[in-house]
Amino acid sequence: MIKRRDFLGIAALGAGTLALGTTISAQEAATQETTEQLPAKKSNNDLSVWVQLTKDIRCSRIGFGTGMRGSQRTSDLTRMGWPKGIELLQCAYDHGVRFFDCADLYGTHFVVAEAMKGKPRDSYVLGTKLWLLPGGIPEKERLSPEETIPRFLREFKTDYIDLVQIHCMTDKSWTTKNEAAMASLSRLKEKGLIRAHGVSTHTNAAVEHAAQTSWCDVIHARINSEGMNMDGPQDNAAQRVEESVRAIQSAHNTGKGIIAMKILGEGKMSNNYELRKKSTDFVKNLDCVDVLIVGFTEKQHITEFIDLVKS
Repeated sequence: MIKRRDFLGIAALGAGTLALGTTISAQEAATQETTEQLPAKKSNNDLSVWVQLTKDIRCSRIGFGTGMRGSQRTSDLTRMGWPKGIELLQCAYDHGVRFFDCADLYGTHFVVAEAMKGKPRDSYVLGTKLWLLPGGIPEKERLSPEETIPRFLREFKTDYIDLVQIHCMTDKSWTTKNEAAMASLSRLKEKGLIRAHGVSTHTNAAVEHAAQTSWCDVIHARINSEGMNMDGPQDNAAQRVEESVRAIQSAHNTGKGIIAMKILGEGKMSNNYELRKKSTDFVKNLDCVDVLIVGFTEKQHITEFIDLVKS
């Protein structure tokens, strides 16, 4: 069986943009069009193509995670101040990072919208997440997605959102508790207000359940080479990695798009270049990972990670 990831479309916007230090204007990017299909390199580090995350969504291989230490609609990106946050997001865009991973929990819709002002909407991909658990956001009530997504659209200043996921699921049967929200998201997808739906997971059991859930288009999953901030036995890092890879591979084999998070251990590798390189090499070479998300907080973080993925 040929896997979805075995075929990557050359992006109308991606060709050449992710070379280290190379930038491309929105106008130039918008004019680059091709329908040619090329096979993926085994290492999946060809940054001149966008990956096919779902049958309807292509996005850059690298994504900008806006939720580092996010809660109560704040994150590192919002706390650094809008001017720096906007500059950082635009730097990522200019270097070809065109997937922006947001969430209601992070409070980053507004700053991403401001950073993308004037850029062609089809030149970037927006992902966000719904918080349905207790706490996390100021409100106690949890509205249905059909009540919440219109607010997200206003905050993003867009007519549609590419990907909406249910945030931070850990239960092995999370679909049972969220059946109504899932049905609501399906209706929004039918209306074209969102293009795909899925789940952000924080346990292997939640990943495994998502793999068996036909409703789920895309899964966020935690993975790095060191077992940092990952599920599994706390006294055995190697086993944590092994079990997580097994769960992610199983999900990808069913056709789910996979977004890898915690690649750098949520900042725990910030003072160790060799460890950052080791973990990036490990994750980028997993056949079961489509997109690599990192929470950049400095411009040099963006260019370094691009370089690591390219190497």
